[in-house]
Amino acid sequence: MLIAYGCAFELSFFQPTPTVCLVDVHTSHVRNVLPATLTFETNPGLATDTFVDDFGNIARRFTAPAGKLRLSLDGIYKADGTLDRRDPNARALPVDRLPQDCLAYLAPSRFCESDLLAPLAWQSFGHLPRTTALVEAICTYAHNQLTFDYAQARGTRTASEANAERVGVCRDFAHLAIALCRAVNIPARYVNGYMGDIGVPADPAPMDFNAWFDVFLEGGWYTFDARHNCRRIGRIPIAYGRDAADVPMLRTFGVHSLDVFSVTTELAAGNRVAA
Repeated sequence: MLIAYGCAFELSFFQPTPTVCLVDVHTSHVRNVLPATLTFETNPGLATDTFVDDFGNIARRFTAPAGKLRLSLDGIYKADGTLDRRDPNARALPVDRLPQDCLAYLAPSRFCESDLLAPLAWQSFGHLPRTTALVEAICTYAHNQLTFDYAQARGTRTASEANAERVGVCRDFAHLAIALCRAVNIPARYVNGYMGDIGVPADPAPMDFNAWFDVFLEGGWYTFDARHNCRRIGRIPIAYGRDAADVPMLRTFGVHSLDVFSVTTELAAGNRVAA
């Protein structure tokens, strides 16, 4: 299955501004990517440096000139057409048996205050068997606790605030579920990426980047989605991190305005979902 994905930003800068951009597919999935093109339509000769950060994310670094800047990325992703990986019998490993690189995903972070939510987590989920079912219960709690409302998006909302306010966007659903998983000693990481309406009814709202989360259980990392609370086809990870603070699509070191923004993720021409 081939998925056409891409994004476009039009921004205004008031002075030359250092910028880091995260829109490329994550290094762990680059084998599935046909050549992707990042284009600076208003500044075709703009110099960029590409590097891989501590989480394996591909970052593009450049200095945006003063004025309008339009950049876009287009690519083709080779997906296997299956639902998110899931093993109902996978068990949560004791902390002393976890790989070392999982330990960072047990700690509280900027938007995932697992320490504050620990009493709620243990009271609500501590009695459950420590298997995939525990993570599914946490995912369902976050899904039911929050109402999706794009008009209520707030870039500073934390997991505990989302839980209290009972509203949010996809990043808030992920943050809440991540914090609750960490509180009961299950490693959980934030994922930002492309996800189209493949195999599900089309959402009439404009497409956006999506946030979900992975947990580490026996057998490796498994994908969960508290916003939709179902397995999906064709997720394309861009970036992994402890929470959204680690993986902004655009990080600018100066003042800017976002004037136009669009995301596309859809089956490439001639492809279809298997019956």
